[in-house]
Amino acid sequence: MESAYYIAAVLAVTALAASMLSVKLGLSVAVIEIFLGVAVGNALHLTAPQWLVFLASFGSVVLTFLAGAEVDPDEFRATWKASLLIGTASFVAPFAGVLLLCRYGFDWTWKAAEIGGTALSTTSLAVVYAVLVETGLNATALGKLIMSATFVTDLATVLALSVLFIRPTWWLLPFAAASALLILAMPRLERWFFAQYGNRVIEPEIKGAFAALLVLMWLAGKANSQAVLPAFLLGLALSRAFARHRATQQRFRVVAFALLTPFFFLRSGMNVSLLLVVANLGLLGALLGAKLVLKSAVVYPLARRHAHPHAPFTTLLMSTGLTFGTISATYGYTAGIVTKAQFSVLVTVVVLTAVLPTAVAQRYFSPDRPALGSPGSTDQPRPRLGVSDRTSVPAPEQNGPMP
Repeated sequence: MESAYYIAAVLAVTALAASMLSVKLGLSVAVIEIFLGVAVGNALHLTAPQWLVFLASFGSVVLTFLAGAEVDPDEFRATWKASLLIGTASFVAPFAGVLLLCRYGFDWTWKAAEIGGTALSTTSLAVVYAVLVETGLNATALGKLIMSATFVTDLATVLALSVLFIRPTWWLLPFAAASALLILAMPRLERWFFAQYGNRVIEPEIKGAFAALLVLMWLAGKANSQAVLPAFLLGLALSRAFARHRATQQRFRVVAFALLTPFFFLRSGMNVSLLLVVANLGLLGALLGAKLVLKSAVVYPLARRHAHPHAPFTTLLMSTGLTFGTISATYGYTAGIVTKAQFSVLVTVVVLTAVLPTAVAQRYFSPDRPALGSPGSTDQPRPRLGVSDRTSVPAPEQNGPMP
């Protein structure tokens, strides 16, 4: 028990330090949590107890749920053609290219190569939205297009992770039935539930969402599957409910980001071996280059057509990765599909793609705000809000999603 308290205390202090550094440096707190998790894990040689494994797993599903809840269906409908083209290309090219590179270039197993392709196919909803809010672009036509394309890419990533690694048992039927029931029923029960139980200090709404996600995780475990896809779709189904109840949405984020998600990112960092990363710098450079080159090769021509004259900015933001890349790599490692060395390199590449494309996009290609939108567009960017990350809480009048 003393050991459990010691590990909890170390991680709590580390999470606090990550939050403080995030504010000072203007980086997403998830990136810093991973970095500090690497530092703590390698310096103190901590072993993850079972409670940490559980909280980290639950945190990853909650993150997936919240990512779905951030999607604005109206914005997606307004840009669906361009979003589908850019988002699908943004997933397919790096997934296929990295998979083949890992399999035939570095002799990974097929399953490990599929994990590599999935982890590096992502676009980070957290990073993209943080940049759009920080620059005031989230209310513009360009910002809405990038957000919608990011949703398509992330949905494809979640589908790949769910479909490729299912080892079905008969429990798959109740898992699918429960998923469909929750996705269909919870949005329809929202008005009644909030009228009867909403806006109370005991937070029945948050408890209800957590209960649904834990049921999905239990059934997914029985079915040898993953809860990420139904969790994402459940969040998407409830996105309008969250938009109507901003106070509940903010409290949900506070609970999730203060308690659950730090343990997920810290534990992911703890599993990274710096010695193995240094020993595999060639692999790291190859995978990083493959993701950035393949993303750019397919996204840039489409962005020139649908996001002109801001194709470089769009391409760089679509090349970012963080949450789903980390989730995919962590799943591969905990399931025994990838080795510790492969996992360490994948997570390092994911973190680098969260930082490098963002820095270049903001430093050299940030659009001039008066020129945004289509000719005659009435879209106007919001005032500069300052550096934002996934823990920021928007003011009540803001209607945009948060990463």
